[in-house]
Amino acid sequence: MNESIRRALYDGFSEPVRDILWGHIYLTPELEALTKSVPFMRLTRIMQLGPAFFTYPGATHTRAAHSIGVYHLARRILLHLASFGADSWMSPAGISSFLCAALLHDLGHFPYTHSLKELPLTSHEELTGRIILKEPMKSLVGKTGADPYFAAAIADQNLPSDDEELSFYRRLLSGVLDPDKLDYLNRDARNCGVPYGAQDVDFIIGRLHPDKKRGVVIDSRGIPSVESILFGKYLMYRTVYWHKGVRSATAMIKKALIAGLESGKISDDDLYDLDDQELFHLLETRDHPFFALAGKVKEGQLYTVLAETPFIKEKHQDLADIRGRTALEAVLAEQASRISGKKILPEDIIVDLPEPFSLETDLFVQDEHASFAENILFSCSSSVFNASTVENLENALRIIRIFVNPECEKILKNHSRTEDIWKL
Repeated sequence: MNESIRRALYDGFSEPVRDILWGHIYLTPELEALTKSVPFMRLTRIMQLGPAFFTYPGATHTRAAHSIGVYHLARRILLHLASFGADSWMSPAGISSFLCAALLHDLGHFPYTHSLKELPLTSHEELTGRIILKEPMKSLVGKTGADPYFAAAIADQNLPSDDEELSFYRRLLSGVLDPDKLDYLNRDARNCGVPYGAQDVDFIIGRLHPDKKRGVVIDSRGIPSVESILFGKYLMYRTVYWHKGVRSATAMIKKALIAGLESGKISDDDLYDLDDQELFHLLETRDHPFFALAGKVKEGQLYTVLAETPFIKEKHQDLADIRGRTALEAVLAEQASRISGKKILPEDIIVDLPEPFSLETDLFVQDEHASFAENILFSCSSSVFNASTVENLENALRIIRIFVNPECEKILKNHSRTEDIWKL
């Protein structure tokens, strides 16, 4: 390994952090200072899985813990790749920038998991880049030996750059086998008490080979490990991330925020830089009837499922847009009120549809059905995860659910004539 690269990856990592998942994680004093900054400390007040703790009480781990875990795996991956030739195009400043980007990749993340994801807001990646490029983070990042713009551009891929080394790091931080995914699958599974996300990280890293243009490729022995990641991700979405209880709480918060934005009671800027409790406080102190939904979520009074059906693109395309779902909610409330003879308000009904989902199979295998120099796509390898299988699994996860206020559920279930209006 190039001596300057060896020093960048080994020297000065003297500050231990004890992690529930990875044990001792070592940072330099300068990297440790990043974890004590005000922007990073906000992540200690954002739960990684938001409302999942209603179903899985152990799911109270934070985005800060996850971010430190991502940094740890990012360093491990660099150590491995540098030993197998990547040191020829890596630089000490690039390494420091990548480690900062990994540690800080969630700085701009919204509170309460993905409740704000579908709203017309600036992406959390762009917000992360902005935070890195302003004080105090800009100076703190610079003290690590990193280039602040380089680090910001790794996290926010919309920042312009034609640097080949930077492109390499972008692909490492965001891909099929990225440190983000390897950490959150293992960490979330551990804290939820489910086995589905657990991955053999040691073996996976050992099967990675550096590729300057693609980031990494794998050898054929790594195919089962990638299959485990893909199926683990599918099962975690099915049982944890998109569990009906999580979807209910997320949909309730989202409905409140949409109403607030459309009415002008809150603005885009109000929602940036908040932690979980600050989000609830914001909605508690502003006046809109839909904001009571946030109070219900805070107290664990979640809406229940009245009906559900698989999403069929040709049939339900109008519902893919959140505005289409909002319009349907108003129609359903009016119809339910007329048929039942009881007043059903628009805030009593929520139509929920998970966002488009990708299992991410854009990975290359270097030694199967081809010469060593001719890599083939993972979906074209001997893996069971061919394009058709992946599409079927992705589609199976998208379920349209109609959530209702539990008080209204009792009313509606006593009137059989309302059954037909829930058939989407």
